Amino acid sequence: MIAYIFIAFIVIICIQFVYYIFIFGSFAFFKNKPIKNHFNQPVSVLICAKNEAENLKKNIPFFINQNYPSFELVLINDSSSDNTLEVMKQFKKESSISIKIVNITANEQFWKSKKHALTQGIIASSYKHLLFSDADCKPLSLNWITKMTSNFNNQHKIVLGFGAYKKIKKSILNKLIRFETLLTAIQYFSYARIGIPYMGVGRNLAYTKSLFFSVNGFAKHMKIKSGDDDLFINQTATKTNTTICFSKDSYTESSPKTTFKSWIQQKRRHISTATYYKPLHKFLLAIFYSSQVLFWVLGAILLLNLYKWPIISFLIFIRFLFLYIIIGFSAKKLNETDLILLIPFYEIFLIFIQMFIFIKNLISKPTHW
Repeated sequence: MIAYIFIAFIVIICIQFVYYIFIFGSFAFFKNKPIKNHFNQPVSVLICAKNEAENLKKNIPFFINQNYPSFELVLINDSSSDNTLEVMKQFKKESSISIKIVNITANEQFWKSKKHALTQGIIASSYKHLLFSDADCKPLSLNWITKMTSNFNNQHKIVLGFGAYKKIKKSILNKLIRFETLLTAIQYFSYARIGIPYMGVGRNLAYTKSLFFSVNGFAKHMKIKSGDDDLFINQTATKTNTTICFSKDSYTESSPKTTFKSWIQQKRRHISTATYYKPLHKFLLAIFYSSQVLFWVLGAILLLNLYKWPIISFLIFIRFLFLYIIIGFSAKKLNETDLILLIPFYEIFLIFIQMFIFIKNLISKPTHW
């Protein structure tokens, strides 16, 4: 029996090497070349908000003050019960840039979806190129619009950006959240690099208006509460129409959850959309997660039984070497180098969290957006 476990462990190690070297390495070792395309077309920046009055007060100025020659800000009030709409109107009144307000009233709540609100915002937008963020986000540079939209051209209709989370000192939860965000970014950037893009994040995402309407927007998954970002990208992104942007001036930053309970609720909603991905994407993501679990389980069994422990120890060392190299290079690209030291701890934690969420979602579906 132990011999079969050893063989299985070898197979798992090989699978891990394929993922880290050939898939994730495509992003980790990718050199971002200067873009020669001088994109200067007008842009619509869309922000959908539901009971986000305080976040809007803090973050909207970072969007208004962007160094870009021609853009409008489309603020979408998704049936808020606080004074979100009043805050939007105040910014519209005081701002020198064009601000358009789309107010989704309570009698439209039967849609029970952010997607309906976003659709109305897209319809109301004036320009062909759309850039999305959230009310609890802010651009980390005044050149955010410039950097993200410079990736548009005749071929690229989708631009995947990086949405970071604010760093909080002496917070283990914050580091766990940021590591999960880092690993997710490594995956969707890497898959896009090898020609099979599968998701993006609504905190920092751009696509063309024509692409949105060519697939009837969110129609295929309108009844699903979440997925206005990843499901739309999963549906529309191809090898040729999608590109990535990870210039430091292109990042947005969000306020992370501060309790495990609220973070778990958020991740339950995010993970629930993965069941609607294309079969190839689900297969690749499932194989990677399974290989992570089996690496730890089989490796522990073999070491505890001292079965060919010199070989097992060497393979584990090599695997961790590649893990640190790939995630380390990627973390440097995405300004998350403080996470590198405790990578194994974060990995084990995420394995258990994802397993817990998967089981929890099988028992009861998440209901929050």
